Amino acid sequence: MPAVSFDEVTVSVPVEHSPVPKVLLDDITLRLTDQRIGVIGANGSGKSTLLRLVNGLVQPTSGSVTVDGADTVGAVRAVRRTVGFVFTDPLSQLVMPTGREDVELSLRRSVRNGAERRRQAEAAMDRLGLLHLADQSIYELSGGERQLMALAAVLAVEPGVLVLDEPSTLLDLRNRELLRLTLAGLDQQIIMSTHDLDLALEMDRVLVIEAGRVHFDGPPAAAVAAYRELCLHTTAGPGTGTR
Repeated sequence: MPAVSFDEVTVSVPVEHSPVPKVLLDDITLRLTDQRIGVIGANGSGKSTLLRLVNGLVQPTSGSVTVDGADTVGAVRAVRRTVGFVFTDPLSQLVMPTGREDVELSLRRSVRNGAERRRQAEAAMDRLGLLHLADQSIYELSGGERQLMALAAVLAVEPGVLVLDEPSTLLDLRNRELLRLTLAGLDQQIIMSTHDLDLALEMDRVLVIEAGRVHFDGPPAAAVAAYRELCLHTTAGPGTGTR
């Protein structure tokens, strides 16, 4: 199983008209070796930033992130051959007119033969029940169908690590169940942020992120309980706002 390591990682960004930067993640040290890792927390807590560090979409301000020893800054190409990333909004990564073309595009570097590339692309789409949609315009697909097509394009190249940023957000119940079953059957290491606590409970390990720090790291049921407790303590009653 791949090892994803965070060593004293801080991420901060400048703030206009302020000498003090905004800290998105603060002093994160983790070693992620479990097969299925969930990341939960409120919007703005730092979940997406944490995930984007894994394949170099975000660089640490200080500290380092490595994937099987490869640094996400110094060896970003090697890291991205290992790490596949699925965005919350599939239109952020579906760039071709149809799903077939997009999945084939993802295979272009690794599969030179056109017929074999088409066969592998169709197999990837068929695995997610998408083959009948292969030649439809991306813009004719539902949000859930686009999300699954983006997942098919990433899985086609067989990454060792699959990072998913809130993948069930746009899915209806049927497609959510298809996603759940698909993830359960994968050999890849999965690192996934989600607001779906039932999905989080199916992970092997769950991180709770709060205000840029790891609030809890442990078994799924305990993590979800810790997150619920955190939400209760950070939400005041009616008329009093939040704190």
